[in-house]
Amino acid sequence: MGWDGFLLLWSGAWGAVALVGVVRSLAGVTKAQRTVRLTGRIERVGEVRHGASRIGGIPVTVAWREPDTGREVLVRGDDGRGETLTAAWVGREIGVSHPAGRPEEHRFANAPEPPSRGLGWPAFAAFLAYAGLVALAAVRWAWPWALVGGAGPWALSGLWHLPEAVRDRRGRRARLAAADAVPGRVVAVFRDVRIDEDDGSRITTLTPVVAFTTRDGTAVTAHCTRHLADPATARGREVTVHHTPADPAEFTLDPAADRRGWGWDVAVHAAAVAVLAATAAVGALLLVR
Repeated sequence: MGWDGFLLLWSGAWGAVALVGVVRSLAGVTKAQRTVRLTGRIERVGEVRHGASRIGGIPVTVAWREPDTGREVLVRGDDGRGETLTAAWVGREIGVSHPAGRPEEHRFANAPEPPSRGLGWPAFAAFLAYAGLVALAAVRWAWPWALVGGAGPWALSGLWHLPEAVRDRRGRRARLAAADAVPGRVVAVFRDVRIDEDDGSRITTLTPVVAFTTRDGTAVTAHCTRHLADPATARGREVTVHHTPADPAEFTLDPAADRRGWGWDVAVHAAAVAVLAATAAVGALLLVR
């Protein structure tokens, strides 16, 4: 079998997988559609342990009510299932999900999650099928098809999302300008060690945890992974926390650095769109010559 046959088989197989996924979604039988998604409320925030793993996150007790039975469920959520809760305070609403009829297999998310149609994997399969077709076009006709087919859709996608990125940056700047500045303290530093599979070296990840109280009296405990020098010795350090009044999880220790970072993010996004568009245009010019 030559490259043509292999690429046709590749695209056909992944296209079939994508089609099956779409049919399952339309029938409402995907795993995501069978998952119960609820809104939970943090009832209690426990004390973080210095030197512990960040996998379990911040120890919290979460309550939610099952829609079928009306029974209130109260669980301790420091077992590391689901997303790591990076910010916690009493009364915060978080996302809770579990398979239908099995609330004991719950998972948490930092925000309530909308219903899902389970199209993530089918979309990925469709992307693999498309990549195979682009490669087939490049092999069978001319290599510039790889430039057009590869860079063109990414350029259009980036251009579509660029205005949203600009609006998000403006919104963040506006919220940061209205942020409250309150005193905080680094209460612990999480420590995670893993072994690199390639060379066997030890990789240590440090996650400082800061505690602060908002002006309305809400006590917040949150991961602080940016703008903190020498995190290994940060425990007990006094800091100034600038947080959004409406959402204490959105905070920073260095507003000026964040403003610069957001500006660079938009600039890099725009530059990437320009490079991708230019690449697709070069491919198109080569094809018409």
